[in-house]
Amino acid sequence: MAEFGFDPKKAVRHLRAADPALAEVIASVGPFAMELKSSRSLFGALAEAIVYQQLSNKAAATIYGRVEALFPRAKDGFTPRHILKASDDSLRGCGLSRAKVLAVRDLARRVHAGELPTLEECRLLTDDELVERLVTVRGIGRWSAEMFLMFRLGRPDVLPVDDYSLRKAYATAFRKRKLPSPEALAKAGEKWRPFRTVASWYLWQTLNK
Repeated sequence: MAEFGFDPKKAVRHLRAADPALAEVIASVGPFAMELKSSRSLFGALAEAIVYQQLSNKAAATIYGRVEALFPRAKDGFTPRHILKASDDSLRGCGLSRAKVLAVRDLARRVHAGELPTLEECRLLTDDELVERLVTVRGIGRWSAEMFLMFRLGRPDVLPVDDYSLRKAYATAFRKRKLPSPEALAKAGEKWRPFRTVASWYLWQTLNK
């Protein structure tokens, strides 16, 4: 299992001290139990992200499994070369929309051409540098890049202010009458630095209660 590049216990202690209101949320949710998703490559992680966009996990997993099945000899998962050689009809036949076929092809082309960093190189880039590189890919916006930073790389200080569920969770937890704007959430989250990823995870958990 992938590991965080920071001490979660230290992060929770910091957040408790920095924000009494968030401390109540932490007490209600319990121990920090966010899990990272292992990645075989940047391509594999982003290809999966594209497939899963705007679908339930069950539906997306089915479609992703069909794409994998197109390449039975790819024991370590399909590669950019596989996607570039596959026909549009075969990819669409797996359940991918036309937009997602274009997106996964663009991703494959960029990785194959060396335009994107490897997974190892990603770990050496700052959050902002990495987001800037990833959003050049068709179908990968800032939110998808931030999810990669949080749940694949375990970066400690990501606050996805455009995430609707996070804004909703903040409004509920902090008893706000309306959803905060992304700018307002960013301002409120300043006190959670340098562990805004952990704060975000705790807020998301309140939606499950």
